[in-house]
Amino acid sequence: MKIIKDGRGSTDAYCVAKYGHKWIRTRTILDNFNPKWSEQYTWEVYDPCTVITLGVFDNCHLGSAAPEKPGTGGTRDSRIGKVRIRLSALESHRVYTNSYPLLVLQPTGIKKMGELRLAVRFTSLSLANMIYIYGRPLLPRMHYLHPFTVNQIDSLRFQAMNIVATRLGRAEPPLRKEIVEYMLDVDSHLWSMRRSKANFFRIMSLLSGILTVSQWFVDVCNWKNPVTSVLVHVLFLILISYPELMLPTVLLYMFLIGLWNYRFRPRYPPHMDLKLSWAEAVSSDELDEEFDTFPSSRPNDLVRMRYDRLRSIAGRIQTVVGDIATQGERFESLLSWRDPRATSLFILFCLSAAVTLYVTPFRVVALVGGLYTLRHPRFRSKLPSVPSNFFKRLPARTDSML
Repeated sequence: MKIIKDGRGSTDAYCVAKYGHKWIRTRTILDNFNPKWSEQYTWEVYDPCTVITLGVFDNCHLGSAAPEKPGTGGTRDSRIGKVRIRLSALESHRVYTNSYPLLVLQPTGIKKMGELRLAVRFTSLSLANMIYIYGRPLLPRMHYLHPFTVNQIDSLRFQAMNIVATRLGRAEPPLRKEIVEYMLDVDSHLWSMRRSKANFFRIMSLLSGILTVSQWFVDVCNWKNPVTSVLVHVLFLILISYPELMLPTVLLYMFLIGLWNYRFRPRYPPHMDLKLSWAEAVSSDELDEEFDTFPSSRPNDLVRMRYDRLRSIAGRIQTVVGDIATQGERFESLLSWRDPRATSLFILFCLSAAVTLYVTPFRVVALVGGLYTLRHPRFRSKLPSVPSNFFKRLPARTDSML
């Protein structure tokens, strides 16, 4: 919102939409807090697994806007908000009419600037064409034969952004560079404590499913629910008796899960998620760091404090990466003779296990192994297993590091 001569606020809003290489800009509606554009556009969809981006901006160069007035942001158009819609989330031949919140992250925190109400309709071709599109490569063949390096991709992306900004700056009406940068998310690769937290919890959300399944299996093995444990034993015995049913059973189980989750499918395309973006719990110092220029323009003491904080976080990451490398090197040392005694024991075990498996039917081995894993807690020891103790004693290369 701009402040005009009589002291009241004003907004000269316009909307920008981008899909692929095609950009459109609506007309600017002057001095209106509830603009209605009522404009319709059509794009040819080259891939349904793509995103259309819509942004709303306040024109600081027309009408009541004076670039030199406070609150106008200089000669830069103000951001009102942005919406992304993934086309693959839309059902074919259905009109989605919905209001999307326009959220902007500012140095003072997250702020809702308004809502954008729009209607979207996705029309797809035949089912055979959709199957073909989903199965073809994302990039042309040359990108896989001679792939670019990460530095080359970053350089090409920056050059492409400048070319697009120059071309759209000469259009009528022009789109300025700050609009193109905002629509293309050119600063998404810069360090941000908020984004780092959001990505960390995204990973934890993915791992939570695996941890849930693991905990369920541990509960089955510990007979926390005797009925479930008995049913799992019965299913295991059936699969051992008829091993050809294993893969069809897994596929049928996945089909039933997908069918069950169909009831909970999203009815409308998802919008910006404040919880996922970690925008509500972010501190003022982290926001100030995110909006800092590159190179930094903050005082030396503040930069030193943030550098120390970054070193602390990097130290934790360094420890985790080192632990992962240690486990991998222990696997590698099983056959590398770094510990001659451990390697001798392991290869002798491999020889005896190979002879046993050659002369014993697979069903018997699977049955014994499964029943041993699912045995009752009274037959278990609270101490770590022999393979775990053996593995933890294997050498790693940490002893050779300075």
